[in-house]
Amino acid sequence: MERLISQARKGDPDAFTALMESQMQNMYKAARSVLCNDEDIADAISDTILVCWEKFSQLKEDRYFRTWMTRILLNKCTDILRKRKQMVWMDEIPETPDVDAGFENSEWKEALNSLSENFRLVVILYYIEGFKTSEISQILNIPEGTVRSRLARGREQLAGLFQVKVVN
Repeated sequence: MERLISQARKGDPDAFTALMESQMQNMYKAARSVLCNDEDIADAISDTILVCWEKFSQLKEDRYFRTWMTRILLNKCTDILRKRKQMVWMDEIPETPDVDAGFENSEWKEALNSLSENFRLVVILYYIEGFKTSEISQILNIPEGTVRSRLARGREQLAGLFQVKVVN
């Protein structure tokens, strides 16, 4: 990926295309965590690719490419939500590792959907996308302490949901 970023920075359209194709699944997962309409997701991804191409020179350090790209994507998702003026709940999350065979993916989806958007987004970026708290802070433009707090509260809420289900 570093080679592709370096070549894309020099204006190589083929390298940029390959770079964006390598990030397509990550972009889809992140957009899907905010938007539920496939057309909106496609629009957000297309807009993100265009902005990344136009503003590639603004990327300060190559190692932050994924963080930078994800922030642009989430801003595009937010723009779409504002235009639609609707509250969107994620109806399908990306596949997650099977932590415990006793839990079904539908239970995880339902549990994540029960979280507020702020908690859900932080939990997904951390656990599903694998971003560090410092990267999530940059993506969402919030203090790192807020990220850690939302992550902890999201975990507490999820643990509470599954504890209730286990007891019943």
